[in-house]
Amino acid sequence: MSDPYLWLKWIHVLAIISWMAAMLYLPRLFVYHVEAEPGSKQSETFKVMERRLLKAIGTPAMIVAFASGIALGWMAGYWSSGWLHGKTLLVVMLAACHGYLARCVKTFAADRNTRTGVHFRVVNEIPTVLMMGAVFFVIFKPFS
Repeated sequence: MSDPYLWLKWIHVLAIISWMAAMLYLPRLFVYHVEAEPGSKQSETFKVMERRLLKAIGTPAMIVAFASGIALGWMAGYWSSGWLHGKTLLVVMLAACHGYLARCVKTFAADRNTRTGVHFRVVNEIPTVLMMGAVFFVIFKPFS
């Protein structure tokens, strides 16, 4: 019970779950926000929900996931493993998605969104596919 590696892995998994929850829910909020009239009570409510989800959950969870993941890779000596290189590439792509979603939050906050609900429905699938790939690399460890 006192193994630091297992505690760190536990923290990492919790951070990933929290980060992915934000990454999967933000685009769904955008789908609904697109339909709300700018300046309406509904639009203002979406702005608060989006900002809080990003700032209070998504970004802190991403930072903890990155920090704990780097530490785990170092502790286990995985940095020379091909599977971790593949996973890292997918995680960098997830971070890019995170950045795009953060920019969308700012765009909606300024009532400047020009994207459609269909766009955000497609965007909603990208983190899912990247997450599936990252989990594949962790479980099956190809290129070991």
